[in-house]
Amino acid sequence: MALLEVKDVGVAIGALQPLDGISLHVDRGEILGVVGESGSGKSLTALSVLGLLPLIGGCIERGSVRFDDQDLVGLPESSLRKLRGKRIALISQNPMTSLDPIVRIGAQIDQVSVLHLGLSAKAARERSLDMLNQLRIPDAETVHRNYPHQLSGGMKQRIVIAMALAADPDLIVADEPTTALDVTIQAQIIQTLIDLVTERQLALMLITHDMGVVAQACDRVIVMYAGRVAESDTVASIFATPRHPYTRALIACIPTSDQRPGTLKGIAGTVPGVQAYPSGCRYHPRCAAAGPRCAGEVPLLQGAGSAYLACHYPLSPAGGALSDD
Repeated sequence: MALLEVKDVGVAIGALQPLDGISLHVDRGEILGVVGESGSGKSLTALSVLGLLPLIGGCIERGSVRFDDQDLVGLPESSLRKLRGKRIALISQNPMTSLDPIVRIGAQIDQVSVLHLGLSAKAARERSLDMLNQLRIPDAETVHRNYPHQLSGGMKQRIVIAMALAADPDLIVADEPTTALDVTIQAQIIQTLIDLVTERQLALMLITHDMGVVAQACDRVIVMYAGRVAESDTVASIFATPRHPYTRALIACIPTSDQRPGTLKGIAGTVPGVQAYPSGCRYHPRCAAAGPRCAGEVPLLQGAGSAYLACHYPLSPAGGALSDD
């Protein structure tokens, strides 16, 4: 059984339903990529796993979120707090705003061990320094005494990772952890996460809008669009034979080293807001492969094993749409 299994989750925020039927799973030693454009529902999926939807007035109205065979839906906040930080950790999107600017770096990392592991202040400090050293942060003693404004963006993100690891979690949810970083530092952070998953046998749910990051880091991928899962499979299969037109369009946005200037194309249009979700397949207004069924009939997410697809007219390996007959 997977360490985390999200099954048919629907989310409501007031009268709006931004997530519809989200299903995914991730196990120890595995990196699951959750990919899609901004507005696809990736961060809401993370909030659903962490039990943080009430902070934005939301709730899970159907489905289950099972962690280590325990359903988290409906658990009291006191029980969720025992899991957050200790067994399920979050690496948030922007390292620039994730740290308290008036508290020293060391105190912020130490607090995790004090709260979740019951360590003394001295033991927590030693553990934090060891964590900084494991993350190859030079001069850990000095960094431990510094304030956030004294560190670079890449160093701040390493500190956020250290905080996530401080209580030895089983699952890390990383929500766009490299968005604010340049490409060189991004590659270093992603490699750090890969190494941690391998060495510690963590489960990592990596949320990103970048298919290049998925190709570099992930074992499997969930492609989301407008609050639904469009396709999921192993990374190797997704890149070799993407079957959903949206998946193929995302992959086409990855620049290559031999690409001629002016040939890189984006995806026409934008992800609709939750108040303007179209009927049927939500991608059909932007889809070149759309057919007669797409505007009026919701495609079911179907498949087996690691491969699932929600499309009336899936693409053939050659790129054309297959008949649904």
